[in-house]
Amino acid sequence: LESCPHYPLYPRYYPLPDMSDKTPTTLVSSNKRKSPVTDSMAVSEHTGVTTPDSSSNSLTEHSENDAEGQLVKKPRKSSFCRLAGGPNPLTASPSLSPLPIMTDEERLEKMKGACETILQCIGEEPTREGLIKTPKRWAEALLFMTKGYTQTIEEVTNNAVFEEGLGGANDMVVVRDIDIHSLCEHHMVPFTGKVHVGYIPRRKVLGISKIARIAEVFARRLQVQERLTREIGNAIMDAVDPLGVAVVVECSHMCMVMRGVCKVGSNTATSCVLGCFQTDQKTRSEFFSIINGGSFRR
Repeated sequence: LESCPHYPLYPRYYPLPDMSDKTPTTLVSSNKRKSPVTDSMAVSEHTGVTTPDSSSNSLTEHSENDAEGQLVKKPRKSSFCRLAGGPNPLTASPSLSPLPIMTDEERLEKMKGACETILQCIGEEPTREGLIKTPKRWAEALLFMTKGYTQTIEEVTNNAVFEEGLGGANDMVVVRDIDIHSLCEHHMVPFTGKVHVGYIPRRKVLGISKIARIAEVFARRLQVQERLTREIGNAIMDAVDPLGVAVVVECSHMCMVMRGVCKVGSNTATSCVLGCFQTDQKTRSEFFSIINGGSFRR
């Protein structure tokens, strides 16, 4: 748990699991771990929480005890879970007892020190006039650009879910050209573009602005575009239980414009279709027609 880069900042999203019904696991002097911990897991001496070591694929899977007490690997549910193996942050309760954390001032000071180190490593002088306040500005900017880690879908939708008694193939809701700005998790440089979202209500509708806010929550994290697209679609499915959801994201990635292959003007498009958008070709075609400049079917 302590190895998670965001754990000291926002621990309420990483509550310790209930270990009361599990057999305590101890470390032995020969570094051989006793069952039920496997070779791909390590145990914190302070918390007793098992965390993946470098040999396990902690970004895509984690281990849990099944009903028989056997350790099994399961896929991560979100970017929070990929980082810490905790519960889904979309439903994380603010009432969870927080662990000791850094104050805002302590957090900023630590990030400022890291920025000064980076400036020195690239050959700059952090004390020169133009860079004196740069570490503080950088720290504040990075916290803003990753503020999605402190937000949940419940908070941003703010109960703007309404019973309308809708439903049917003609009731498509589409919000297109939503601006997004995110950071590539591989290089921590920006990728920017637009999101198009469509859904067909079953009984509930979501406030229009909340669709943009949901996209913002996931964009304001370290991301890959493929996962971002899927997370937006899944969040809307969870929020209003529609007949289907379709999401298209189109972005330009600075990691392939400013560095590497340096291809200016290249764009990446990803899509996620769920429910009736996945099973009904006509519904799917109508959505793509609308986001490409068409109009609703009459």
